[in-house]
Amino acid sequence: MHVDHLLRMDRLDLSLVWGDETLLGQEIAGVTATDLEDPARFLQRGEVVLSGLVWWTPEGGPGRTDRFVSALREAGAVALLAGEETHGEVPRQLVDACRKFRVALIAVPPQTSFRAVTEAVYLRQWGDLSGRPGDHHALPENVRRDLDHALEGGAEAGELLDRAFAHLGAPACHLLTSSGRTVARTGGAPRLPAPRAAEALRGGRGTTVRVESESTAFDTWYLHLPEGEQVPPRVLEEISGLLGRFRRRRDQHRAARDTAAARLVAAVGALRPDPDGLRGALEACDLAGMSSYTVVTAALEPGDDGTAALGEALAHLRSVTFAVARGAGDEATAVVAHTGDAAAGIGERLREIGPLIRDCRPQSAWRAGVSAPVATAAGLNTALMQARYALAAARSPAPDTRPVVVQGELGGLAVLLAGVPADVRKVYRETVLGPLVAAGPKSGPMLLETLQAFLDHDCSWARTAEALHVHVNTVHYRVQRIELLTGRDLSRLDNRLDLRTALLC
Repeated sequence: MHVDHLLRMDRLDLSLVWGDETLLGQEIAGVTATDLEDPARFLQRGEVVLSGLVWWTPEGGPGRTDRFVSALREAGAVALLAGEETHGEVPRQLVDACRKFRVALIAVPPQTSFRAVTEAVYLRQWGDLSGRPGDHHALPENVRRDLDHALEGGAEAGELLDRAFAHLGAPACHLLTSSGRTVARTGGAPRLPAPRAAEALRGGRGTTVRVESESTAFDTWYLHLPEGEQVPPRVLEEISGLLGRFRRRRDQHRAARDTAAARLVAAVGALRPDPDGLRGALEACDLAGMSSYTVVTAALEPGDDGTAALGEALAHLRSVTFAVARGAGDEATAVVAHTGDAAAGIGERLREIGPLIRDCRPQSAWRAGVSAPVATAAGLNTALMQARYALAAARSPAPDTRPVVVQGELGGLAVLLAGVPADVRKVYRETVLGPLVAAGPKSGPMLLETLQAFLDHDCSWARTAEALHVHVNTVHYRVQRIELLTGRDLSRLDNRLDLRTALLC
């Protein structure tokens, strides 16, 4: 593996700061991460050096920077990978020093972990080694040949795992996704609940190796062995490489299914649904003729295409089949086919799985809406509207809002308003409460607070006064001002409802 290979790995998002063709063509022998000011004694020739630049300060001057880079040069380091997180960018002094001592300089963005870089180097090295003939393979020749034949013959992941580990005494091994879903496991491996699996991937006991393939934060595959010391690292890497080939082939076949899913979602959401077209779209997704259907919509916040997240969440559910694609706006939409018994538990299971999905991308919020089940394809359009309404309720800023809302749970004025467009809510709020806001920077907030407390305490003068820590006469005076400014008599139920609705907006 050469230095320029790192720059070609899109998932690392590295960028070249300085280096010529000769330096980028150097072969990488290993990786060392350090923030020592003089790391020379810990380096081996041919290594790339990862540094967060904690040792560097503007006050240190160019001399300090020169000493660090010259130490890399003398030790035979082939490149410096400098993290941008500490200082926001690669310091200019460092660029000048690397040019002076001819050390290739590569920037590592804040979102790329040093561990990801290290894994990429060693996975590539092991892959290169496995591609060489004869005794450089970690797996025995007969095992590799058997695995290649199984892969070419269309074996599933579970069979590949069993064959790969059989000659090692069949240790327990799980093939897991980022959210803890078990894709496959060896015959002797116990069933691993998703929360425990996700915890193991985050640093529990055992050995975990990532399977290199095109994937998202939600469905990346990992080999996990609870007793990892039983298997040599190079053997694990070769098995991981085999599963990567399996995953890439499987994903190639998914392209046609993804296209069919997109057509189905479009057919379900059409303004004038075409029954024949809808039936054909269901057949293309192998969902025709099922006893009942549920529609699920979901969104990642901030705005993102949440298709992968929804697909991974639904893959945790048993006894259902589904097709998922991008829907309207930033939402993902899935048509889920199931038996009648499975329909009742979809919302509850998605609530259980929700934290595992969110943990895959902690900076995002994942929310979903679930329709009521429908018996025929003709009801899917209605089910989609229900799911979208439930999703709108799930995205409500109300403090007691659940991240997954089921259509049957929609009740109460606050939930009803969640389905009203934001601009409509804004106009209503300003129309009804605008006179109170216009009362001034001091009076406006005071009157709004009094109105909220008065309605919260069922228009009880005494309890409102106690809640606001004011005299009951003060409450009478403020309520009279509210009635005068808004033109609404708070002794009337319909007027109370108007003001309550405006507050909820």
